[in-house]
This record gives sequence, structure tokens and C-alpha cells, in this order.
Amino acid sequence: MNSYLRLFLRHRSGVMGLAIIALVFAIALGAGFAFPSGPWDMVNAPFTPPFSDGSLLGTDMLGRDIAAGVAHGARMSLLLGVVSTVVALVIGTTIGAFAGYFGGQVDNLLMGLTEIFQTIPSFLLAVVLVATFKPSVATIVWTIAIVSWPPLARLVRAEFLTLKQREFVQAAALSGQSNMRIIFSQVLPNSLSPIIVSASLMTASAILLESGLSFLGLGDPNVMSWGFIIGASRSVMADAWWMSAFPGFAIMLTVLALNLIGEALTDVMNPKLSQARGK
Repeated sequence: MNSYLRLFLRHRSGVMGLAIIALVFAIALGAGFAFPSGPWDMVNAPFTPPFSDGSLLGTDMLGRDIAAGVAHGARMSLLLGVVSTVVALVIGTTIGAFAGYFGGQVDNLLMGLTEIFQTIPSFLLAVVLVATFKPSVATIVWTIAIVSWPPLARLVRAEFLTLKQREFVQAAALSGQSNMRIIFSQVLPNSLSPIIVSASLMTASAILLESGLSFLGLGDPNVMSWGFIIGASRSVMADAWWMSAFPGFAIMLTVLALNLIGEALTDVMNPKLSQARGK
């Protein structure tokens, strides 16, 4: 673990991404102190431009502070991204592990289910699911998880197909360990590297997907997120560019940072790939 940490700290872009994410988390945690009145209160005249007196990033059509919305929205956007990724990891890892370890009919059944989900465009499926049910935080989390797990399931399946042929797995089976114990105590720990890398990229995709849903008016109207602010500004972009520009910049910066972290983790955990790239 210490060797991985040292290698990661030598990766400039990874450290930069980690610093940006740390800043975003700091803003999210400090939002209540910086803007104690909350993001819903009217603090100035509607459509106040940025850098005006009392409004650092301007106000929206109701006079709500965009800076407060961006700071408080960081909490919900990060929460949606992380929680939906965790749910997708549980679903995808479980299905991929069972398919790769047991093979045969179990593999055919689970991979057939995976292919069904992959034949439908992810964003289209997300729109249908959120539109069918009441838009809420729980609905959005489950929707993002449902459309995100198939690629991970295939990745985990490929890892298990390779690892189950290794000597330590065969030795565990000969020693009388159950299949569930072998899966979760022997094979899964040795396939964590690609799962961890995928988790960072899935979190970035989840934030983008939530923003896209909110832009279409399918976000939870009771919570403030970056996507909600952009969605609320879609009809006034020509008159109040700052309403979409600042939360959009926050999304871009966060997604970029997560991708930089993912790239660094790939290089650290896959040194052969790093050498092939000339790093």
C-alpha cells in the first residue's frame, strides 16, 4: 500500500486531480459556514451580474445566490456521484464475480442480462426510468447505478476468468473452502485494482449523468445540485449566462479531476501499461 501511495504521489496529474477533489470536498463541507442562510434564500435582486456588491457569482431569476448554490450543490452532486457508484459497484462486482467464477449456464444467464442492459443507450434508459418514477434523490441514485453497472460486470468477469485458474484459488478449493469464501476472500481481493480505477471514472460519469437529467427537468426539485442550477437556467441562458457557467465549470473541474485520478491509478496499479505509454 505504501509503495502504491509513493508511486501515486509521483504522478503529477494524479496529485493535481487529488488536490482539486480535496478542494471540492472542502467547499462542500464548508458551505454551511460560508453561506449559513442556505442556497434557497433570496439575497439580492433577480439576475444580478457576477462580482456585484453582495453577489460574488451573481443571482438567478429569483434572486438566489449562485455562489451559495454552487457550494451547497457540491454536497449533493458529490453525494449522488459517490452513492450511485457504490451501488453500481456492488451490483456489477457481484454479477461479474459470479459469472466469471461459476461459468457455464450461470455465466450465460448473467452475461445475457448484462447484454440486455447494454443494448439500450444509458442516457435514454436513465431518462425513461426517472420519468417513469417520481424524480427524487433515491430514484436518481438507483437509475444511475442501473445504467452504470454493466461495463463493470464485464470487467470483473474477465478478471475472475483469469484468476480462478491460478494455483492459490485451486489450493483454496482443494482445502475445502466454500465457493462464496473463495470468491470474496481469495479472488475478489486480487481483482480490486481495476475495480478501484473504474470507481473513480464511474463517479465522474454519475455526476455528468445527474447533470444531464437535471438539465432536462428530471432532477429532484427539492435539493440543490449543480445539475439543478443548470437545469433551472436552461430558459434564461442568453440573459443570465452565469447561472449555467459557474456550476458547469464546477462540474467540468470535478470530472476532470476524477479522470486524472483514474489515469494515475491505472498507471500505478498497472506498471506494464505505464511503461508502454512511456511514463
